[in-house]
Amino acid sequence: MASRNVEDVKDEIIEKLENVIDPELGIDIVNLGLIYEIDLDSAGACEIKMTLTTMGCPLTDVLAEMIERELQPISEIKQVNINFVWEPAWTIDKMTRYAKMALGIH
Repeated sequence: MASRNVEDVKDEIIEKLENVIDPELGIDIVNLGLIYEIDLDSAGACEIKMTLTTMGCPLTDVLAEMIERELQPISEIKQVNINFVWEPAWTIDKMTRYAKMALGIH
C-alpha cells in the first residue's frame, strides 16, 4: 500500500486532536486554538507545539496523555513529542467561532 503524503497525515492528526476535549472548558483543543504547529518527519516523529489557556495549568500531563492516545492509531506516527509553549500567549482571539459560540463569547 502506498504511503500517504504528509499533508494527508497532518489532516488526520488535526481530526484526531479535535477528539481531545479540554476537561475544564468542554471544548476540543483545536477549536480552542491551543494547537500552534504540527510537524511530522519522514521517520514518523510527530512534534506538536501547543499552549494552554493558563500558565501552570494542572492538566498538562492529562492533555498530553489524551493527545498521545488519540494519535496512537495513526500508523505513520512512531513517536509523539508535545512541546508546551507560552509565546505567543493564548487569548480568546485564537478560538474558532464554534468555540466562542459554545462558550457564549461574542
